[in-house]
Amino acid sequence: MKIAAEALIGIVALEHLYILWMEMFAWETAGKKVFKKSFAEDLFAKTKGLAANQGLYNGFLAAGLVWSFFIEDSVWQENVALFFLSCITIAGIYGALSANKKIFFIQALPALLAIICLLIH
Repeated sequence: MKIAAEALIGIVALEHLYILWMEMFAWETAGKKVFKKSFAEDLFAKTKGLAANQGLYNGFLAAGLVWSFFIEDSVWQENVALFFLSCITIAGIYGALSANKKIFFIQALPALLAIICLLIH
């Protein structure tokens, strides 16, 4: 189960690195493709700064998960991973309730599965 947890943590970290890239550097290109149903075309240029700020936060979440792979003490490694996965899960649940229900499945569910794997290994 530890391997499954680490694989899921890696997937969640990669997902949040992708979100960082999209929101910080490709908001008006890739962001338009991802959010074409949610945003009017003219809003992408106007919200570029806001998206970049959100991207930075997603980068911090990814950095925390990546950091957990380099912690040698297994208890601390698990605690750090659980903290960042919990933050992602809470953000995903909030996003699903406040913006789009798909966010739960894209963001919260993978983090929640990683939490479950960590807790039962």
